Amino acid sequence: RAGAPFQYLAVQKAGAQQSVGLIQLNRPQALNALCEGLMEELRRALEALENDPQVGAIVITGSQKAFAGRAGCLSPPQILGGGGGWCPILFLFAAGADIKEMQNKTFQECYSSGFLAGWDKVSTVRKPIIAAVNGYALGGGCELAMMCDIIYAGEKAQFGQPEILLGTIPGAGGTQRLTRAVGKSLAMEMVLTGDRISA
Repeated sequence: RAGAPFQYLAVQKAGAQQSVGLIQLNRPQALNALCEGLMEELRRALEALENDPQVGAIVITGSQKAFAGRAGCLSPPQILGGGGGWCPILFLFAAGADIKEMQNKTFQECYSSGFLAGWDKVSTVRKPIIAAVNGYALGGGCELAMMCDIIYAGEKAQFGQPEILLGTIPGAGGTQRLTRAVGKSLAMEMVLTGDRISA
């Protein structure tokens, strides 16, 4: 385990040589909504794993989500050795930013408090970061996945920027990163309609 216990994350080292830092988002009651507490813990976990000389790469994934028809595997996924392959269940990456936490904030409060400051920690870590997505990565969750160096998307992965459906726009670099990832036309369609795409 990296550092002090976490409320919203499960952090461990994985792999035959314990050289992969595994960060699992673990806020299932809120569909892994990215609240300030979760993002602070993510920054702390990333710093600990970045400073750990044993860790060569970091994987960020979601928590187990029980949808109808999911496969019957109950153990966490095996990553890079130690049993081979992914456990075939649906993992919710992140349903986005915590709207309940944000809804009463004014522009001035967000701007002066540095709201969303530090969300870019993922993109500044010097070790490779892999987003392992096999569920929903929406809004802030999609932005978090795009901040990673590599995205591995399972068959059930769904990506989207549905902020337009709430009368706002992506706020953590989604419009810029999405354009680079999928091209201008598809990015415009996703951002302006709120439609999702699959892997």
